[in-house]
Amino acid sequence: MEDIERDWDKPITEAGIAAKASVIVRVGMLDLGAGTGSFRVREMMHRIAYPLGVHVRADVNLTDIEAACTDGHDRITEVVDLPTTGVNTERIWLLEHFADWFNVNLGTGSMYHSRTEVSEGLMQHLDQRDASQVSADLSKQLRKERKGIKENMGSEAQREPWNQAAEADDDPVLDALEHAEQARPGTQDAQTARPLDMRGIDRAEREQGGQTGREAEYRAERGQNAQSRGERCDDARERRIARRLERTQRPPKGEYASHFDHVGQRPEHRRGVTVRQAHERLDMIEHRKPLYSPAFAGLASACACAAFVFLLGGGPYDMIGAFVGAGLGHWLRRRMFVHHLNQFFVTFVCVSVAALACTGMLRLIGLFDPVALQHDTAYIGAMLFVIPGFPMITGGLDMAKIDFPSGIQRVAYVLCIVLIATLAGWMVASIVHLNPQGFEPLGLSPVVNCLLRMVFAFIGVWGFSVMFNSPQRMCLVAAVIGMITDTLRLEIVDMGVPAEASAFIGALLAGLLASAWRSSVRRGLLPPHLGYPRICLTVPSIVIMVPGMYMYRAMFYLGAFDTLHALDWAFRAFMVIICLPIGLVMARVLTDKSWRYDV
Repeated sequence: MEDIERDWDKPITEAGIAAKASVIVRVGMLDLGAGTGSFRVREMMHRIAYPLGVHVRADVNLTDIEAACTDGHDRITEVVDLPTTGVNTERIWLLEHFADWFNVNLGTGSMYHSRTEVSEGLMQHLDQRDASQVSADLSKQLRKERKGIKENMGSEAQREPWNQAAEADDDPVLDALEHAEQARPGTQDAQTARPLDMRGIDRAEREQGGQTGREAEYRAERGQNAQSRGERCDDARERRIARRLERTQRPPKGEYASHFDHVGQRPEHRRGVTVRQAHERLDMIEHRKPLYSPAFAGLASACACAAFVFLLGGGPYDMIGAFVGAGLGHWLRRRMFVHHLNQFFVTFVCVSVAALACTGMLRLIGLFDPVALQHDTAYIGAMLFVIPGFPMITGGLDMAKIDFPSGIQRVAYVLCIVLIATLAGWMVASIVHLNPQGFEPLGLSPVVNCLLRMVFAFIGVWGFSVMFNSPQRMCLVAAVIGMITDTLRLEIVDMGVPAEASAFIGALLAGLLASAWRSSVRRGLLPPHLGYPRICLTVPSIVIMVPGMYMYRAMFYLGAFDTLHALDWAFRAFMVIICLPIGLVMARVLTDKSWRYDV
């Protein structure tokens, strides 16, 4: 700690190995705590370590990381442990922007975002609750600026040399630097936060409540009118393009490009990042509050499970029961997690409450319509909000990358959660004398059934995305992917395709669509603020394919000592479950070279 404190205000590239490792390992810890698998945690740690000249060897498990970092001169080993595991897709997304911001400011360029100004601006506004809206506003501002440049450059003949220079000399590092110097919001209100690394401010005087001359100057500059600010931005953009015309050296592209990172880069273009600035941003990412209140998350869970019941074949009464049970159960789970209670205890209590609430709701409806009393299977749908989709999928992906320690731990965690949930449901069924035998056919026409499947698949994936703390734009993208893939899966099952093969096809298509979406953002076909991590889009879209009813019926028959039927349903569930990550793995192999080859 003394080494880190000594280097606290140094540029991180000049800091000691302890300070560098503190940032690298902390990024990995935050990513692991957000629910990602070991392969992605290592990838993120390497992205932070590369511009620092540090080599990392990390062992990543379900709740701990042991990382050995060396810069060729010194070596340090850090071990971090998490008290528990969870899912937070917003954090995964923000950490990806952090990695791009970090790399751009150290001069190595962006890996995932073609417009690095979005990452730059987003890292300056982490105190805003809706980071997705901040990134959307930045993206909109960039589009307006680019459109303004084209309109102000004159005739096509006059624009041609400028456009050629801009296209041939597109430097994301230079773009991010100059955008950060130019694009400052005009007012400081609820929608605009003050940059975290505002230069020239004396930290000691600021903490005492004083206002330095540089700070007053900064505030005065922010208060200038929009017209003068726009004129300065236009002049700065013209100077930027003129500088590009003057530059003659460009680093080569291709296999050996990384060996020529220094070619064509000027020292002033590398702003650098201090250890303090890196940790300040990680602090704000770590301590961000959930996007949704327990009540709204409960509503999303209710919608997701009610949609899930319809896709399983349930009718209106089954959906109403699942809606009430799942909403109350997930609301209670969120409230209990605030007190840091044991996950398995919370799962048992919340599933029991959800099953009892669903059964009670159907009994209440039965007072007016006795048909509702015959819907004994609905309470299974009310339990499906506890499905551990993220560790189940990431465990399979880890094993596909030959990381068996992490993969086996995640699969064991999934089995424990499923066992606790199904055991709680079976106990409730035994107490209130329920006998689930499946849902009655609805008798809908194929066309109507297909359209309703699309609607409820969209709602279901949206609900699970909200439960994973995804921003609304991310929820909608995942919902569109899930609507396409899950409807296709169910339709081909009706055509006679086995459920296992249809699950594989659905997961494969989900992975391909997520990769296509990400590639479209990278190539500029879609706005830059819509560039979300694949894992945040694929997992919510295929969680709804998990055979929760198969798993519960296996436990139900096991509790009745009907081992033959228990094994039958258990193996049915097992075959579908393993096909889901295999489908995602195949999609990654087809679209990602780092998965296609063992290197």
